Amino acid sequence: MILGVYEAQKAAVTKIAPGWPKPTNRQPKITACGAEPHLAGTTGLSRYFDFGDGPAPESVKDETGHYREVVAYILAHPELDQTLVVRKASGQTSPLTAGSTYSLQVCDVARTMGKPDCSVASDVALSADFYKGDRSMRESGYDISFRFGPTAPGHITSPRSASTACSTSPKRIWNRFSKNPGPQGRRRTMAQLAEKRKSRLQKYLWNGQRGLFVDYDFVQQAQSSYDYVTTFFPLWAGASPPGTGTGARSASFHFRTTRRLVMSPPRAWPMGLPLCWAPNQLMPTWVCEKYGFNKEADRVSYKFLSTVAENFRRDGTIREKYNAVKRSSETQVTAGYHMNIVGFGWTNGVFLELLHDLPRRPCAELASEQGTDVPAPH
Repeated sequence: MILGVYEAQKAAVTKIAPGWPKPTNRQPKITACGAEPHLAGTTGLSRYFDFGDGPAPESVKDETGHYREVVAYILAHPELDQTLVVRKASGQTSPLTAGSTYSLQVCDVARTMGKPDCSVASDVALSADFYKGDRSMRESGYDISFRFGPTAPGHITSPRSASTACSTSPKRIWNRFSKNPGPQGRRRTMAQLAEKRKSRLQKYLWNGQRGLFVDYDFVQQAQSSYDYVTTFFPLWAGASPPGTGTGARSASFHFRTTRRLVMSPPRAWPMGLPLCWAPNQLMPTWVCEKYGFNKEADRVSYKFLSTVAENFRRDGTIREKYNAVKRSSETQVTAGYHMNIVGFGWTNGVFLELLHDLPRRPCAELASEQGTDVPAPH
């Protein structure tokens, strides 16, 4: 996106309205992901970090009861980090907490239709650290998942993880600007920064046995065991180690369900299988094309386009996300963000982008499914 804005500004120099400043040839400073508090320890990579405190606004608005469910899950699983829940006497306040307070009660087992008697044991609230991790996870743009641990439903202190997506963007941008016209010293610096980021991505995030890029816990100094679709970001940026280009194809098979790319393998509820998002179909197709797996890219594109079109014929809507197994907009999310917005912009945009690049034969097959004429060559 940064590169797109930069190029659009340069192209618009002759179309600027009077009074507006003209874009310059200055290269943007990529500092947000390369400085505290976005640095991932001493790795030189980046993490997501949110500067806000307390409950995320979108959770309060759209995820009724979600944080209460998180408290219940943590208390029911003593193996999890219990410091994420702070106990306090009824009516007491604590600087360690944020957000709503919940009541822990001891109740008789209901044996009749009457309401059982209960006694309040204590009040509890999620810790300020929990909300910091929750907000940072959401900063990535991806919905709640078990990606940063099994803290329910799917939260843990994500600021401690070097992220495959956040760590990749500067490498791609630095590499692009190393090819720009300008002082040789500036281009050389950009190229060096890109290569340094590439070596760090390979050192900390590449897992040769799994053939995937994964998140890295810089506190525990260990790679995540959780496979996530953001593995395609470093592949897209050209950060894969020499001789591992086939990782693009193996990754697409790993995350594929009947040819559509899902967020995570089957164990990764609530936002894993069977859900698929439009942007996560586009990035893998770019990656497969980059490494020469054009047929694989076309298969992924066709299956997603067909799913969107079939669902549109059924209910007349374009949706935020889809069920990759049922080829529908049925998305039974177990916790957190339950909505599936109608008319979602990224689905429309990705659909057009994939359709534009689809070869004529699968394009004709897609058209026949709709009962329309074969599209004109493009």
